[in-house]
Amino acid sequence: MTAVPHAEFVAELRALAPRYWDSHPFHLRMHAGQLSKHELQAWAANRWYYQRCIAQKDAAILSNCPSPDIRRQWRERIIWHDGTRPGEGGAENWIRLAEAVGLTREEVLDERHVLPGTRFAVDAYVNFARTKPWVEAIASGLTEMFSGALMRKRLAALREQYPWIAEEGFAYFTNRIQAVAGEGQATLDIVVEHCSTREQQLAAVAALSFKCDVLRAVLDAVDYYSGKGKP
Repeated sequence: MTAVPHAEFVAELRALAPRYWDSHPFHLRMHAGQLSKHELQAWAANRWYYQRCIAQKDAAILSNCPSPDIRRQWRERIIWHDGTRPGEGGAENWIRLAEAVGLTREEVLDERHVLPGTRFAVDAYVNFARTKPWVEAIASGLTEMFSGALMRKRLAALREQYPWIAEEGFAYFTNRIQAVAGEGQATLDIVVEHCSTREQQLAAVAALSFKCDVLRAVLDAVDYYSGKGKP
C-alpha cells in the first residue's frame, strides 16, 4: 500500500491522545487530592519499575537500529535516565520522589511492592522494543507528544494537594518537563521519515496504541490494589 501524506500520518498518531493515561481514574483522583499516602506510595513503587526499565528499552532500540545518526541521538535518552555516574539521572530522581512520599530506598530497589500487572506490562514493553523493528519501537515512545501537559498538571497538583511531599522529591518532574518540552517532535520526525510504506505507518500507529495500553495497564494494577492497605 502507498503511504499516506505525512500530515495525515501524523494526524493518525495524534488521534491516539484519548488513549493516553492522563484521563485514567487514578490520575484524576491524584490531581484532585483524593489519594491516600499509601496510594501515592503504591504508585511511586510501581512506577519505579517502569522508570528503571526505560533505559533497557532504549538500549534495545539502539541494538536494533542500523543508523549511526539515530543511535547517537537515541543514546542521550539512556544517559538522561541512568546519569553519567551514580546518584544522577531520571531513575535516581524517581527514587527521591519515592522517598519523599515515605518509602525507603531499600524497598523501592528490591521491588517488593511491584505488582504482577505492572511487571507484566512493563516487561512486555521492553520485549516489544527488543523484538520489533526499531522504528516501531521508537514510535511506541511517541507518548511524548502527550506527556508534557500531563506532567505540568501533575506537578502543580502534587504541590498543591500534597504539601507534605518535600520539594526535592519533584526533581524528576521538573527535569522531565524540560526534556519533553518539544512534545516529541524529534521522535516524530524520525518516525515520519522512516515509515515509507503504508504498512510501516500502520505499524507505528499500532505501536503507539500498544504503549498507551502499557501505561494504562500499570495504573489499572495500582488503582485496583492500592486501596487494600500498605503497598
